[in-house]
Amino acid sequence: MALQLFNTLTREKEVFKPLVNGKVSMYVCGPTVYNYIHIGNARPIIFFDTVRRYLTYRGYDVNYVSNFTDVDDKLIRAAEELDLTVPEVADKFIHAFFEDVDQLNVARATTNPRVTENMQEIIDFIQALVDKGYAYESAGDVYFATKKFDAYGKLSHQPLQDLQHGIRVETTDKKRDELDFTLWKAAKPGEINWESPWGKGRPGWHIECSAMAQKFLGDTIDIHAGGHDLIFPHHEDEIAQSEARTGKQFANYWMHNAFLNIDGEKMSKSLGNFITLHDVLAEHAPDVVRFFMLSVHYRNPISLSEDTLEDAKNSLERLRTAYQNIDYRIQHAEEDVADEETTEDWLEQLTELKQSFEDEMDDDFNTANAITVFHELAKRANIYLAEEDVSITVLREFLSMLQLFANVLGLKLETEQAFELADEEIEALIEERLKARNERNFERADEIRELLRSKHIILEDTAHGTRFKRGEE
Repeated sequence: MALQLFNTLTREKEVFKPLVNGKVSMYVCGPTVYNYIHIGNARPIIFFDTVRRYLTYRGYDVNYVSNFTDVDDKLIRAAEELDLTVPEVADKFIHAFFEDVDQLNVARATTNPRVTENMQEIIDFIQALVDKGYAYESAGDVYFATKKFDAYGKLSHQPLQDLQHGIRVETTDKKRDELDFTLWKAAKPGEINWESPWGKGRPGWHIECSAMAQKFLGDTIDIHAGGHDLIFPHHEDEIAQSEARTGKQFANYWMHNAFLNIDGEKMSKSLGNFITLHDVLAEHAPDVVRFFMLSVHYRNPISLSEDTLEDAKNSLERLRTAYQNIDYRIQHAEEDVADEETTEDWLEQLTELKQSFEDEMDDDFNTANAITVFHELAKRANIYLAEEDVSITVLREFLSMLQLFANVLGLKLETEQAFELADEEIEALIEERLKARNERNFERADEIRELLRSKHIILEDTAHGTRFKRGEE
């Protein structure tokens, strides 16, 4: 079965054909680093990491780019509230981001570009749009003239007249048309800014990703991805400005994950159910959170609750138990005593299960169904373990395949042995970690967090200091 994915652009499943044989260019929109990311942000982070893992498993060399928006209105407000500079706020929460997502076993991107480190490329991109007549300057701001791009609305599948009535943008008399969007913002007094042909200012949100995607991946990329909320206006605007500049298709495949709800309700600050990933990881094992996120097809909504996390924990534990039982049997089996015909039958079953797992992942990365196959593998492992005469070859193949499925999904089946630490030792390590962070020695701070995590000590950074609790052994 050929790998197929659902393309938001065409609203159809399509056979995946990369631009360059054996290579995949993939851009996933990253966070705005003004605070800890919310739990909804974790869904695309985990899922598209899994897409990358499966593409790699299928033999592709994946160039995976995910950006950090490290300057915008939210960072400026956060800097004022925290009495820090904008770069200091960005550094603080980029570090916090990696502390959290590393626990989720998310592989680091090939490149994590930051807006502030690519300002000249952004300015050059805007200038090219001005030169081509797709953008105009107005009182120090620069806007994209949306109606000059005939294909505007092709990703969100909405005609221009509908977008004009429904668009949520700041109204200003600087724009020629209400649908035009900002490429460059003139600096307000005291704001962080950069020199440009249009005066001091900073980029608009949409232009950043276009400029960085082109710099690190080229004019046309294979896969552009993110949450469903980014389809319009962010990704729609990226297409307009990128294709207006190059005259080429910006991305061949667009992938978007559905929303995450809290106890069946949309997450929002007004409902009082806004939760950060940082807070969830303080209460729940990272592998459980990752497993939960993959337990529902990415284009379907998913609901986070204590019950759904508990279900994920129990489900993952069943897989781990099967793995550990197989491993134990291998360590203690004295000889290969199964007959050849039975051994061949079991090896054939395992081959069929591997094919089923690949078929599910080939079908638009259906992790939910792939997990069902994973459980079937564990079930058959338990059946085989009940037999008196077993083959070391079959046991090892069970172990290998359980590990293979886990690797593709980014899960860990082996649990680390916990060693007891006294409260005083933990407090001393927490103090050392705080000192390291204050001295910007983030490498040592990370080492201490990982050391404590390996001993099932969970840290929670709060406004009143760092707390710890002992996890389950």
